[in-house]
Parts: sequence; structure tokens; C-alpha cells
Amino acid sequence: MMVAMAPTAHDKLLGDLDEEQRDAVLAPRGPVCVLAGAGTGKTRTITRRIAHLVTAGHVAPGQVLAVTFTQRAAGEMRARLRGLGGDDAEASTASVQAMTFHAAARRQLSYFWPRVVGSTDWQLLDSKFAIVAQAANRTGLPTGTENVRDLAGEIEWAKASLISPETYPAAVAEAGRDIPFDAEKIGQAYVGYESLKARRDGMALLDFDDLLLHTAAAIENDAAVAQEFRDRYRCFVVDEYQDVTPLQQRVLDAWLGDRDDLTVVGDANQTIYSFTGASPRYLLDFSRRFPDAAVIRLERDYRSTPQVVSLANRVIAAARGRMAGSRLHLVGQRPPGPAPQFKEYPDEVAEAAAAAAGIKKLIESGTPAAEIAVLYRINAQSEVYEEALTEAGIPFQVRGGEGFFTRQEVRQALLALQRTAERVPPDAQPPAGAELSELVRATLEPLGLTAEAPLGTRARDRWEALVALAELVDDEVAQRPQLDLRTLLGELRQRADSRHPPVVQGVTLASLHAAKGLEWDAVFLVGLADGTLPISHALSHGADSEPVEEERRLFYVGITRARVHLTLSWALARNPGGRQGRRPSRFLNGIAPQSQREDGPSRPRKARGPAPRCRVCNAALTSSAAIMLRRCESCPSDIDEQLLSDLKEWRSQRCKEMKVPAYVVFTDNTLIAIAESLPADDAALVAIPGIGARKLEQFGADVLALVKSRQ
Repeated sequence: MMVAMAPTAHDKLLGDLDEEQRDAVLAPRGPVCVLAGAGTGKTRTITRRIAHLVTAGHVAPGQVLAVTFTQRAAGEMRARLRGLGGDDAEASTASVQAMTFHAAARRQLSYFWPRVVGSTDWQLLDSKFAIVAQAANRTGLPTGTENVRDLAGEIEWAKASLISPETYPAAVAEAGRDIPFDAEKIGQAYVGYESLKARRDGMALLDFDDLLLHTAAAIENDAAVAQEFRDRYRCFVVDEYQDVTPLQQRVLDAWLGDRDDLTVVGDANQTIYSFTGASPRYLLDFSRRFPDAAVIRLERDYRSTPQVVSLANRVIAAARGRMAGSRLHLVGQRPPGPAPQFKEYPDEVAEAAAAAAGIKKLIESGTPAAEIAVLYRINAQSEVYEEALTEAGIPFQVRGGEGFFTRQEVRQALLALQRTAERVPPDAQPPAGAELSELVRATLEPLGLTAEAPLGTRARDRWEALVALAELVDDEVAQRPQLDLRTLLGELRQRADSRHPPVVQGVTLASLHAAKGLEWDAVFLVGLADGTLPISHALSHGADSEPVEEERRLFYVGITRARVHLTLSWALARNPGGRQGRRPSRFLNGIAPQSQREDGPSRPRKARGPAPRCRVCNAALTSSAAIMLRRCESCPSDIDEQLLSDLKEWRSQRCKEMKVPAYVVFTDNTLIAIAESLPADDAALVAIPGIGARKLEQFGADVLALVKSRQ
């Protein structure tokens, strides 16, 4: 009679691994590179490798240092390590150090600082905003919140890339980087920032990048420090190695010295953070640096169905450039599931309503709300989905950002509009229709609503939110031309108040960047139109540029977040009835079926008359400014410049007489429309949007007299 043997610790570590995972776990000490695709079990593999090295006696648990990029990932790694390795205290993996690069550097610097620096204390600068603002002011750069944040981002990128203030302008030019200000000015502000931090009140102020710089320098420049550190740590593991910056690689090199006991894990085709200085070249060059390295490819996908995996493979197969050469061909290991759905909608409102209807159906069929996500390219896209889910009674949470109406710039915009409304005299006719849209845009302009998107990540985020708010107003005005500012404000605040508060069990709304490292049973990838994905500023570098390829990788990351259900959608216009000039994302070419148009469920809308048409080319007019001018904004203008000047001078006089703002008389666009159309009588004057009976009575005779004087 055979007696079943109890499984050994070795069996527990290897029993549920596939062949490639097992190869990675059992690879001998020395350089190991694990190329791990999405959903292939990389965290399981590297924690089992650490446990194997410890339990087999190759290294003591306290001699292992595992680093990753987020506290969440480090916590997951520690949780996995806890319990592996059996009951033997000396072989337990619970004492393995697993933390972020910055946490490891902070601990090491705290220990070595007195020895390498002396009596000067240091303090971690939790927020660099005030000092960056001061440096910006001294340099003559703008000091608005988003401007300062963009400047801080440039300084962070430079330090992470090991670029000095003196070499910053040349480095930016070589990288083709979009920057928010003049490169020389940024370099000067960078110098000022470093100067302001140095030994303030007898205390050295260090930012998070300084933790890494000083740690590397301490080991590089002090042989005793290097020896003590290298005696302490013998084995290193780096997760998400495609995301390391030159500065982090410098720290890693200092840790290693001339040793090669290093395991790295990554996937170059999930490189989506190059704007922070992250570079996949260290992963791609690993075998060149370590010719004897073991390279293991993990391609069995345990997360997603074969249908989702097949789509992900097709998307990344079209990638170009060096990273494309390292692509992994995933093989789905789950049972088959539904095919991904491709949906085209006439406008974003219909797209969002259809997503809400699809989510409701999934929840009713048993998919938990917390296992469903709506993913988009930019945070400003969340508003229409927040509203659609609210109207459908579906709870949601916004991950990696605030809800649309709780964003600082949107709150500031509503406050500015409220102040504008309070300045309208009680007896004045409030702006409505196209005048209202123009007034809103004029109010938002000082807050950052410029004609073109600004450079700089923070400023562009703010701009996108303000554009979304202005377009939301345009939509409301198009539906109800008599809507006035006070009523509009009341409705916008009602929308804000009706949003569901964040709840743990709600549907997740997140940008594609915020979704990295997460997964859901069902994913709705929305807004897949050229100009949004790939984003317009990536396209400005050229169709075959690296920024566009990074957008493709971002799309790939979004697809691989889905376990079972995946819906991909796009809209041909922003607003209902708008000009359908958008094109599906170029990443869908050859992938999406040709016939996928869906009108979808839509929220109730008031009936609209036929769209006004351009008096030059006869195209339908959609924007408030075009409707006011009665022509496409791109069509040639036949304006009488002298008449426009006369009208503005007349308006200025009337404003002084009436003691009211200029828009209470006529907005600039109304004056332009008059100077273009040259109305000869009352009927022609009131045909111009924004001129009603009351304004005809007040100002009609004066305006017609001015027009007549020019004929």
C-alpha cells in the first residue's frame, strides 16, 4: 500500500506554475530577464523565484531587495512573499525587503547621511510647489497653479533623466519634447529651484529625486559605504523594468557594483510613461549588458479570454520601432468568451448612453458593478459618462482623478460664471442663445480656455476640462436657445449635486494611464477617435512617430485590462446634431468591422429645428460662433473692417451711458456678424442670432444708421 507523501516546500512553490514560469523560478543566481506579457502571472513568478532562492539556501531573506514603482505593487509583493518559504524562520521570505525605489533610497540615505555629509540635517520636501513657484517668479515665468505644476514636471523629468540645468535646452531639443515655456527660461528656473533648496535655515531640503541622486552618490563616492551596503544586500529584483528612468538605473547600478545577481521583469510594449523619463532601453539592452543572462518569455495569458487576447495581439502586431521587435505573442488560457464589440455612434451623448445601458445589462446578468470599468484617454472625457451612469442609477467611482464637477478648474469656472451672472444689471435682458455661449467662453478664457491647446501636461489637462465645460454649454444652448446664464448655472450645479459619491462597489471610471496594473471582468474602451486616441499632440509629431507608438501601447494596455467582456466605441461628433467630422482611431484600421454603426439609446432631448447652414458653402453650422456669424468659421470672411470699428466705438459709448458691460449691448461676435451681413432693415437685423425684439428696440436704429453710412 502506497502512502501519499506530504507536498514539500519545493512542490508548493512549483506545483501550480507553467513550464516558462518554472524556468524563471529555477534559473540560477545571476542575471535573469523575464519578459512577461499582460496577465501572464509575473508577480507570482518573481515572488516564487525569491522564495526558491531563499528556501534553497542561495541567499538569506534579509539579503534580497525587491523594488517596484508603486506602494500598491510593493504591498502586493510583500503579501505574496508572506507565507512562502515554510515555517523555518531562517528560510522565511517574510523578511525580504519589497518596496519602491524611493522608499528604499530614503531608508538607505537616512542611515548613511551622517557618515557622508556630516552634521547638516536634511528634510524631505513633500511638496515642491512653493519653491518652484518662487523660482518661476524670479525667472519671469507665469506662476499660475498649472504653470507651476508643469514647470515642476519639467524639473522632475530632467532630474529623472540625469539632465542638468545647463544641458536642459539641448536635451529637450534632441528629445523633441513638448515643453510649456522657453527652454532657456526653464533651465534658469531649474537652477533657481536647486539654489532655493540648498541648506535652507541650516537644513538641506531634498525632493524625491534627490533621495535617489544622493543615495547613488553616497555609494559611488564612498568605498566604505559601498562595501557595507553590498555586504547587506546580495540579490536584487526589479519589477516593471520597462519603466525605469536613467536616475533609477543609476541607483540600481550603484547597488549592484560589479555583481550581476539581478532579476528584472517587464514588457517593453507596456511602456506608457516616457513623459516622466521612463525608458525601456535598459530592458531591451539587458542581454547586451549581461551576455550570459537567462531570458524567459511569459506568453500564457491567464487573465483574458482568447477573444480579448487575439485582439490585443492584432493591435500590438501593427507596432513599429525597436520595441515592436520584443513584442510578446500572448496565448489565452481561459475558456472562450464573447467576441469584443465595436460600436460607432453619432455623438458622445449616444455613446455614453449606450455604455450605461450595456453596463446595466451586465449588472442585471450578474456581473458586479465593481468588476466593470469605463476607460478613456483624458480625464475630461469622464463628464458625459458620469451623467449617463447617474441617469441610469448606476453607482460609480472615478479612479486616478476627481469627478468632472469636483475638479478644481471646473469649480473655479462655475464660480467665475456665477460672478458674471451677478454683474448683469437686474433690468438688462440676460444673454441667451449664441450670446450666452460666447459669454461663457469669454468668462472661461482668463482661466485657460485658449483657442489652441497649451503645451505642458497640467495646463493641457485644465484646458481640456474647460473645453468640455464650454462644449457642454454649447450643447445646452443648441437645445434651448432661450436659456439664460442664471438658469444654466442652476442646471450645472444640479448636475454636480446629482453625481453619485464614490463607492467601493461602483463602476470604475478611469483614464488609460490610471488603469495600468488593474483588471476587470468587463471593460468599455470609449472615445476611440483620431485626435483623442492617438491624442492630437502625439499626431503633431508625425503619423509614424514614437509618441504615436506610445499611444498604440496605451490602447494595448487598455484592451488587456479586460478579462471577459470588451466593448470598443467611438463617436463621430461631440454633441447631438453636430457635424460628424471625427474619424475612428487609426489603431482600429483592419481590426474593427466595416459595419458597426449604432445609434444606441439616448437621453431625452428637446426637439430641434433644421440646423442653420453656412451662407458661403451651405454646410450645416454647429458651433455657437458659426451660427452667430452665419458661416463656417473656416470659410472666408467678407467683413467691413471700418464698420466693425465704428460699431465697437458706438458700443463703447452706449456702455458708458448705460453703465453696463459691453456684452449687455452686443458681443464681439454679434458685431462681427453685423459687419459681415450688412443688414438693411429690421427684419435682416433680427435674423442675426442674439438680436431679439428688445435689442432691436434699444439699438436697432443706431446700428442700421451705421450700416447705411458705409454704403
